[in-house]
Amino acid sequence: MSGRLIKSYAGSSLANIGVALFQGSRIAGKFSSTVLSIENSGRLRSLNILSKRALSNMTNVPTVTLNNGQQCPVIGLGTWLSPPGECEKTVKHALSVGYRHIDCAWLYGNEKEVGDGVRAAIKEGIVKREDLFIVTKLWNTFHEIQDVVPAIKTSLENLGLDYLDLYLVHWPVACKNTGPIDFHLPFKDAVYYDHDFCETWKGMEECVDLGLTKSIGLSNFNSKQVQRIVDKARIKPVMNQIEVNPSLTQKNLIAFCRDRGIHITAYSPLGSPARPWKKPGEASLDLEDPKLVDIGKKYGKTTAQIILKYLIQIGTIPIPKSSNLDRIAANIQIFDFELTPGDMCVLDCYNTNTRICHAEELKESNEYPFRGVAF
Repeated sequence: MSGRLIKSYAGSSLANIGVALFQGSRIAGKFSSTVLSIENSGRLRSLNILSKRALSNMTNVPTVTLNNGQQCPVIGLGTWLSPPGECEKTVKHALSVGYRHIDCAWLYGNEKEVGDGVRAAIKEGIVKREDLFIVTKLWNTFHEIQDVVPAIKTSLENLGLDYLDLYLVHWPVACKNTGPIDFHLPFKDAVYYDHDFCETWKGMEECVDLGLTKSIGLSNFNSKQVQRIVDKARIKPVMNQIEVNPSLTQKNLIAFCRDRGIHITAYSPLGSPARPWKKPGEASLDLEDPKLVDIGKKYGKTTAQIILKYLIQIGTIPIPKSSNLDRIAANIQIFDFELTPGDMCVLDCYNTNTRICHAEELKESNEYPFRGVAF
């Protein structure tokens, strides 16, 4: 089945689906019963308000157990391409409606805003740090073993946190550190060189030894590259973050990693319609496809919610990105139903092995992950 151009959510009626109602959390120190504290002078000292309606709209997200015993929520908030100046608000809002898994990267240039949103939510009593799963990534220019620990320390400083829950090698490709990074895609003036990412992994393991991160993992690694790490690792990767959506289900790579105790995070789960390199007329999944709409109607869900549920049921952890507060809330309201085997078969039929994130600018590297392997 051929895909069509992804259409935006515009026109979708999401206002009534899981809208976050935690505006009172700005005055509420914690979600507890209404408390009035009166000073001896009789002045109102503080007012903590619990909105029962707000509490009922907070979604409890299930977790999976990683190979080191750590718990990871089965859906997270992606922050790639979050508009500057909005990321702090969206992260804080996401935490207020039930998200506990936040994904970012040094390359995205938004670690500070992500950290501001996280720390604001902690300060207001919305969440506790120990209940969160915060992820960021090592960029290609910091693959030399001596650069890994300084890189994670920079990310922690940006985030304003003492430790990460997961630190990922963003790509298996190494670039020379030639100066300031141009964050716009495609990357300009990148100089690639041959470097054994197993040496980079030793630096990642040191990050765990130093208590800078609880877990370490991979991103955009193919099966052969994953196996090279597994064969030499002292500390096993817990995760491989790859592109997964109905047009690119990657079931072989998912199974390969699962057999080695490695979970899969699915980026671009809804097709990343805002990707900068998108070409006019480029094929992709249509969120208004009649078959998807029909499945959504059966459960009273949007097509986006159906897709996210599908990705969870095939064994991945999707990280949808949105700056729309209603959509952020709606995206995690997917734990009150299960897709039937018949529904899953319908969604399976959308797979065309069509990759959205080609990263063609990385092809100069011998470690380019999308060449010369079946999966």
